[in-house]
Amino acid sequence: MIIRSAVDADLPAVAAAYAWLFEPPGGMPPTWNESGATAALRDVLAAERSDVLVAVDDGDTLAGFCTVYLDIVSVRFGQRCWIEDLAVHPDRRAQRVGARLMDAASDWAKDHGASHVELDSGDARLRAHRFYERREPAWTSRCFGWVL
Repeated sequence: MIIRSAVDADLPAVAAAYAWLFEPPGGMPPTWNESGATAALRDVLAAERSDVLVAVDDGDTLAGFCTVYLDIVSVRFGQRCWIEDLAVHPDRRAQRVGARLMDAASDWAKDHGASHVELDSGDARLRAHRFYERREPAWTSRCFGWVL
């Protein structure tokens, strides 16, 4: 398995793989549109401050993906790298795909001047929380969001 930046040809498969995030305990956002997601992923790739990282097997079969963004520069902590989406194919979970994507996201963040990486995880995603906690976060917090 290789972790690399996505290329344009990967994006339809990545957009389709968002279904992995929508499976219970997740849910599909009310405005989800796979073709719109593919276009948004193209924007992520084109921007200097974001990337789509993919985990691919031989033959470029998608095993997982992660989106990373440099966003705020915190007064307290410095440049933040945000992991917005991290998903692993259900048949590939517990095979270090997620860990390798997280490592690649951290490397990307460091290479782009970030001092720390953060992400949100829904309250019901207990299995994901155990995965993140094994990585020994420097802190945890609770996030609140509103759909506009």
